[in-house]
Amino acid sequence: MDKTISETTALWDRVLKKINDKLQNKTTYDFFFSGTYISSIEQNQLIIVTTTKIASEILSTSYKALVDSAIQEVSETNYEAVFIDKDSLKKSQKKITNTTRKYFQNSCLNPKYNFENFVVGSSNREACQAALCVSQNPGKFYNPVLIYGNSGLGKTHLLHAIGNEINKCFPSYRVLYMHAQDFLDEYVKYVNGNKTGESLIDWFKSSVDVLLVDDVQFLVNKKKTEETFFSIYDSFYSMNKQVVLTSDQHPSKLNGLDERLKSRFVQGLPLSIDAPEKETCELILKLKIKSNGLDVNDFSPEVISFFAEKFRKNIRELEGAFDRLLFYVVNIKKTKKIDIEIAMDSIRSLIDVKNSEEELSMDAIVKAVANFYNLAPYQLTGKIRTSQIALARHISMYLSRTLLNVPLIKIGEYFGGKDHTTVINGVKKVEKMLKTDTDMQDAINKIKASLNIS
Repeated sequence: MDKTISETTALWDRVLKKINDKLQNKTTYDFFFSGTYISSIEQNQLIIVTTTKIASEILSTSYKALVDSAIQEVSETNYEAVFIDKDSLKKSQKKITNTTRKYFQNSCLNPKYNFENFVVGSSNREACQAALCVSQNPGKFYNPVLIYGNSGLGKTHLLHAIGNEINKCFPSYRVLYMHAQDFLDEYVKYVNGNKTGESLIDWFKSSVDVLLVDDVQFLVNKKKTEETFFSIYDSFYSMNKQVVLTSDQHPSKLNGLDERLKSRFVQGLPLSIDAPEKETCELILKLKIKSNGLDVNDFSPEVISFFAEKFRKNIRELEGAFDRLLFYVVNIKKTKKIDIEIAMDSIRSLIDVKNSEEELSMDAIVKAVANFYNLAPYQLTGKIRTSQIALARHISMYLSRTLLNVPLIKIGEYFGGKDHTTVINGVKKVEKMLKTDTDMQDAINKIKASLNIS
């Protein structure tokens, strides 16, 4: 029976320990044996990958008898060691391409995301360290790893970096990166198609060694899909195959997720990524400047400081705003020296939108509605149910939904833990009144005006 990745890794670890004990020479061991691993087992041969061509040649001649003896003692099988350096392996290895993959043909790693261009700060250090550890020791330490946090903070970057690093260090490992929505789509196609032959679960078992899943919260409340994912996850876990996931929040807060999955995720290593510090954002911008072939010294420190402060809550927004500046100074107002005035001109429309977003919030809406009806904000978010307060509360829900597009669940939580159906009913009541009730129309217009919304 074919051995799994975890079994071959465990076998080689025991062999290396035996070799180290027999050698009793740390220098020789470190130079020739460190970093070696089993690529595959073909009939009675163990294909051993070495770090260099020299190491491969020396082990094939001077130490082959020692290695074969250690292998036979540990495995109690008459295996023979065959050595190949990692560069030669890459050239000879036939990699599975997207066109020959049975499932997830459009899922692939982005080569531009790696650990070298991931800027580390106190907000993401733990997550980055765990990701690096996993990429160098897949399946050995933390399993699963779940990195959680708001959108645009670098979770996807780390996920791709793990996959790219494993491909570099362990070229025989088959890595699959996918978004949770891809899994949902593939599952639907599978259940609606021809189920004869290899199943989706069996395909994962036989074709994937490392599983990277982005935005696992997309599986919430998809019961049948969750059951299939649990079966796949459980098989990976039992075989010590590495699983890394990302989510927008801690797994314990993923309401609607299968309790078995939630339990597995919590028992693994959940690590958060928070909004980066200003200093980290400044480092990100300086790296971006250099990667575009520009000189950091051509940018006023005030410019870098402004962007880092204004857009630091979301790295995607930060990079997007700075891309606009770079486009502006390269293609529109061509200049070498970039000061704060030029920077402000390049992103003025972004700043106007961002200022509006920062000013308009659920707190601001509730305060404006409460002022209009001569009430206190806490009365609207509390449990009092008088007709006037209930109406003001419904208007606040309606404006939060229509102006901010806040999810119904979050609106319910904000207004004292109301059920989302209660929020829907409140919003619909206001929408119905607006069709015929001129007083309601006037109230909404005046409240919007107080929020500087036309």
